[in-house]
Amino acid sequence: MRKLLLPSLIIVGASLLVIRIFYLQIVDVTLKLKSDNNAIKIKYDYPERGYIYDRNGKLLVANQPSYDIMVIPRDLKNIDTLEFCELLDITKEEYIKKIAKAKVYSPRLPSVFLAQLNKLEFAAFQEKMRKYEGFYIQKRSLRDYQVAFGANVFGFITQVNEKLIEKNPYYNSGDLIGKQGVEESYEEVLRGIKGVKYFQKDKYNREIGSFKEGKYDTVAVQGEDINLTLELELQKYGEELMINKRGGIVAIEPKTGEILALITAPNYDPAILVGRQRSKNYTMLYRDSIANPLYDRALLAEYPPGSPFKILTGLVALQEGVINEQTTFMCHHGFSYARGRFMKCHGSGPHQLHNGIALSCNTYFGSVYMKTINKYRSPPYAVDVWSKHVKSFGLGQFMGYDLPTGKRGKVPDSKTYKKMYPDWRWDSKTIVSNAIGQGEVLMTPIQLANMMATVANEGYYFTPHIIKKIKGEKIDKKFTTKHVTTIDKKYFKPMISGLFDVYNIGTASSLKVDGIDICGKTGTAENFAKINGKRTQLEDHSIFVAFAPKDNPKIAIAVMIENGGYGATIAGPIASLMIEKYLRHKITRVDLEKRTLERSLQDRYAKFGGLSAAVKLEMRIKDSILKSKIVVPKIKKDTTKVN
Repeated sequence: MRKLLLPSLIIVGASLLVIRIFYLQIVDVTLKLKSDNNAIKIKYDYPERGYIYDRNGKLLVANQPSYDIMVIPRDLKNIDTLEFCELLDITKEEYIKKIAKAKVYSPRLPSVFLAQLNKLEFAAFQEKMRKYEGFYIQKRSLRDYQVAFGANVFGFITQVNEKLIEKNPYYNSGDLIGKQGVEESYEEVLRGIKGVKYFQKDKYNREIGSFKEGKYDTVAVQGEDINLTLELELQKYGEELMINKRGGIVAIEPKTGEILALITAPNYDPAILVGRQRSKNYTMLYRDSIANPLYDRALLAEYPPGSPFKILTGLVALQEGVINEQTTFMCHHGFSYARGRFMKCHGSGPHQLHNGIALSCNTYFGSVYMKTINKYRSPPYAVDVWSKHVKSFGLGQFMGYDLPTGKRGKVPDSKTYKKMYPDWRWDSKTIVSNAIGQGEVLMTPIQLANMMATVANEGYYFTPHIIKKIKGEKIDKKFTTKHVTTIDKKYFKPMISGLFDVYNIGTASSLKVDGIDICGKTGTAENFAKINGKRTQLEDHSIFVAFAPKDNPKIAIAVMIENGGYGATIAGPIASLMIEKYLRHKITRVDLEKRTLERSLQDRYAKFGGLSAAVKLEMRIKDSILKSKIVVPKIKKDTTKVN
């Protein structure tokens, strides 16, 4: 038996080796198709990216042809570098640097030498291309924006970096990829699938025909078109209203969670990040640390919510049973909540839930919040109960929307205060500022808008999302899943009644729009910053939240204006105008519109660093936004051939 063991092992091993060699040589040709195989040349056919439309089918983003000059360093022979550089309008130093970079990537594989030539540049080079062995033209498509706004929503296209190439084998040097916005979120949908053609080469490195008669070639598959939830005219109008201001606007359809408008200011014309000037323009935007135009304030900026948070303070108190609609607190331009501690208020007299919210009484909501926390003997337990209620509105967490950036915001709990006061016995008096949105609570504009959508729905919301339709596919079911809060539906009616009277007898009575029943809440959040190492109070942020109509709401909105002051002065008018624009597609409050369009806060911003690059750019593109025509252009598919 032992004598047969060794010969058996040898026979079995040899058989396996022969089978493996046969498989690799005859059956499996993947090794032959590797891009570094000297006998095989690979050419890629890049498909057009999918088009992007708004919710009504209006075209937002199309494509335009672009041509990259590719280089294979090992194939370079007898190049007249002087003539070559003159033809492409580059210096010899640039030529040497680009070739060196290509060699580092791979001497055998193609990489981009010069990207994004236009048609004229391409025609001039193609005429003489046969003289420059080792170079060839790769046709691609770049974005062609039909509008001069919405850059934060769309994102942009850029070349992949080496780190991504190592991580994802689909991409090669010079490939384009979506960054930020929907271009990044829906990259795999929009990009399509590139086609591949394999060519056999002889010993002189010349193409001698298709490998295996094209058996392994694949056809490029165009990217899928997508429809966004954006309403084009509303997005454009919102960006017009935000010129010379900083902040964010988010509008949501309450019954679906669809984002109707997503606005950050300052913004930029998306077209400046297309073409050979893209890198220069991006660097300018990136280095602008004053206005931060690449910083999407609608999704990333965390602000104290101010008085709009009183809505949740009241709802939680109703749910916890510590008040009812008739519970009354006396206001004496504020109230003393602890020895030597006084919370100021602009009102006076008795306040109940209805006029408390309509007139935004700090005394009422400060007292209500303390009763909520004092209901339980343990303040840590009480604040955790309160925190759970608040978080059920989608606050203090990533919301799960389909955009690649965002912030959690902040809803404090017992752990928060244990860290803040490790050696001190804190209670409701310590944290009463939470009642009016000025404590440790932070919210992003999209969270504020979602909060109002939840109130409009009387206790539920759908995850906000920007995608409405993908051709041939269903959207993610998480966007059609209802999220229900911990607050009973019956408590929303009295709150909505108070919010309605904010526009009738309350802090937004000057912002009414005849014929539209709007429910809203003004807000003014204190704003502090460190200047020369000192905590300095700056102009307050202007905040406004609203939904309309009161019955069967169609739109919920949040407006945040940095350093805008009182909520009804700038944020409020913008909210009213946006609501009327969406519901009626016209404006009757032309007085509000004129005042808002003419209002500039640049003098306030200039105090902290002067005019930024983004502001100067915003001034240059202002006309293009205002004059941008909302049309459905006839876009022809490019048929230019590359030899």
